[in-house]
Amino acid sequence: MSGHSHWAGIKHKKAAQDAKRANIFTKVARLITLAAKEGGGNPETNFKLRLAIDQARSVNMPKENIERAIKRGTGELKDAAAIEEVIYEAMAPGNIAMLIKAATDNKNRTLSEIRNIVEKSGGKMVPAGSFKHLFKQVGVIYITPKPSKTSEIEMEAIDAGALDTALREEILQVITEVKDLKKIKEKLEAKGVEINNAGLIFIPLSPLTIDTATKIDYEKLLEKLDELDDVQEIYDNL
Repeated sequence: MSGHSHWAGIKHKKAAQDAKRANIFTKVARLITLAAKEGGGNPETNFKLRLAIDQARSVNMPKENIERAIKRGTGELKDAAAIEEVIYEAMAPGNIAMLIKAATDNKNRTLSEIRNIVEKSGGKMVPAGSFKHLFKQVGVIYITPKPSKTSEIEMEAIDAGALDTALREEILQVITEVKDLKKIKEKLEAKGVEINNAGLIFIPLSPLTIDTATKIDYEKLLEKLDELDDVQEIYDNL
């Protein structure tokens, strides 16, 4: 699998600095707020909210922060600005197609900040819909299995209906159809599989290959974008 999901490695970053920790909490809080806004504040009946809360717990986000984010989404915090989800599209140097998912209370500010970083890196913003057809949205489940259990978990995932599995370093990614994510996650949990995170991502239909120099420059662009509180996830066609 390809693409750069913010959640793919977040749980495994060690000894994060306070500033980075605050950045992560902001991102997670907005994810929770959006989920609560869309489907209500009960994680028992709102699967998307349950996933967001799981992600918050995986980075040790305080309970009161989680509860406040839910109330913001349900409208119980009357003085809080509304959070919206928006996907911006950009082309990075090397003809890399990017989908930049943001959660923001000011779309003009967010677009301006993203455009500034992309253009300073030699890329450009493109109109909405320019690159969406290059990707497919899928469900993904992240697991850190014991080496001796990896093959067994992969088979259990496939038996449960997963599209594919891929091992990236120590992380096993289980890929599902969007509609099957909840079912497969629950089936794996019922078998005692410990899940790190799960959610929806975009994967490229025709992955692109770039040279080392372009990759180094692109990684710098990703780092700068990830520093923005509004940026939730970044996907590309690599």
